Amino acid sequence: MHRKILEIDLTTQQYRTYKDDDLFNEYLGGTGAATEILTRICKPEVDPFSPDNPIIFANGPFSNMFPVATKTAALFKSPHTGELGESHAGGRLAMAMYNAGINIMVIKGKSAYPVLLSIENDKVSFHKANTLWGKSALATYRILQEFEKNKSGKASIVRIGPAGERLSTYACATVDNQRHFGRLGLGAVMGSKNLKAFIVRGDQYEKITNLKQYKAVYDKIYKAVVESDQMKKYHDMGTAENILPLNMMGGLPTRNFTQGFFESAEEISGETFAVKTLVQKIACAHCQCGCIHLSSLREQFGQDHSYKTFQISYDYELIYAMGSNLSINSTDKILRLLHIAEKQGWDVMSLGVTLAWLTEAYIHGLLTKEHTDGLDIHFGDGDTYIEILRRMTKSHNELYRDLEKGASWCAEKYGGSQFALTFGKNEAPGYMTGENAFTDWLLGVRHSHLDGAGYSVDQALFQKALTVEEQVKKLVDESVYRMLSNSLVICLFARKVYDMETILEGLEAVGEKRDPQWITDFTWKVFRKKYEFKKACGLDFDKLTIPEKLYHVTSATGKTNRERIKERIEIFRKLTGV
Repeated sequence: MHRKILEIDLTTQQYRTYKDDDLFNEYLGGTGAATEILTRICKPEVDPFSPDNPIIFANGPFSNMFPVATKTAALFKSPHTGELGESHAGGRLAMAMYNAGINIMVIKGKSAYPVLLSIENDKVSFHKANTLWGKSALATYRILQEFEKNKSGKASIVRIGPAGERLSTYACATVDNQRHFGRLGLGAVMGSKNLKAFIVRGDQYEKITNLKQYKAVYDKIYKAVVESDQMKKYHDMGTAENILPLNMMGGLPTRNFTQGFFESAEEISGETFAVKTLVQKIACAHCQCGCIHLSSLREQFGQDHSYKTFQISYDYELIYAMGSNLSINSTDKILRLLHIAEKQGWDVMSLGVTLAWLTEAYIHGLLTKEHTDGLDIHFGDGDTYIEILRRMTKSHNELYRDLEKGASWCAEKYGGSQFALTFGKNEAPGYMTGENAFTDWLLGVRHSHLDGAGYSVDQALFQKALTVEEQVKKLVDESVYRMLSNSLVICLFARKVYDMETILEGLEAVGEKRDPQWITDFTWKVFRKKYEFKKACGLDFDKLTIPEKLYHVTSATGKTNRERIKERIEIFRKLTGV
């Protein structure tokens, strides 16, 4: 591992590179090292849109070294929740940072004007990006590809769309071909810094000191990825395969989590998307799986004008957010909504849950046509949702501007908190499986299904009865273990490939030998460090609640019990010490 950190100050347009062996020795890389840096340099009370809010991009010792170690972790203070912001993205960024000899990038300050960073090895160039400001995330990518076309090597292009420029608190940063730092508002933090985009490339490669040992571990992982069935699902149909099974068990959120069964699930299933719309499967750099499924969408330039064809990425979470949860049963309408979100640079899960809150608030009379400027909003009306997104892109009026701040913020202003499906102010993922999922989102470091896979614990209950304490322990064990996965940094789709034995072998092969006890101590240290930062930012466990609506609907595992949720919170705190 290069063990090199690149620090960029946008205010002064200065940069430096340095090594910090102690940091990597103690915190490995990825989310571990980034968490330590964040707590060193980011004051918990800082305004997320302040120049003093840093952005930290971090790779780990497995990045670009082993198959499916394709992610980069980004940490910052979230403008959406006011506490820890952490998002992971694939694409080519991990490879490009490795090629540039960089393990971690720290971006500070604020540019006086829209800026593009061009990073090549240990050199950083600052370019005015005024002509890119206002351009969509897709258009920016096309323009910057042209900017880079005569340079050698594979670059990674990270940029924001107009949503980030408008400081939408759930704006994402888009990486290369439709990969995203999606959740918690990294795009808005970049927008607040006038950072429109950055490009990374390089030709610095590490020498493998023990090639025979490295190759043996590499081949073992490669074989598991391409020859076993551990990742077959992700290649064949992608996560969209989950639509029908979750629907069958009553865990597919429908009409803002009113029920877990969508009567039109067949029409928007992974199978239907594959038959009707799929045109290509692609992969992140150094991934043999190819889980990225692209649909074809034709869009007319204007009345009496020709069409242009776009490729739109889809997966389970996107179909849930723009499909079942809004009661939309048309693949075409879902893709059109996704296309607008892609151009603007919105996180689709937050956007979809916010639209669902809007719909219920309107249906129950908290909002009127005076608020919506004449729009009549109902579940299932795809054309109206498309018009809502168009109005949001133009900041049409106060309501449409407010919708860019998320469901929790809107509910505080307009009422209808019972309809705001948010956990720690972050909009709900797409699993109406039961109390373990809800507890996971409420207490997890990112308020996300990616924290502890609570939905899997819920589904395990169909096979075997477990006490509440046993269930929460499974949740905690997975949450803590992911501190290791996210520090390496591997794609979580490969979590079964990277068992502990393989991880220890891989660390030794790349010169980062550790033992099981060190791993245990490390994962707990990073886990607790994250909660220390969250609590310093204002997280109060005594005030955490799940949305009231979830006590009155039936999930895949039955009704949610108020006392059991309290019990789960107490068990979680007892087991973790947070």
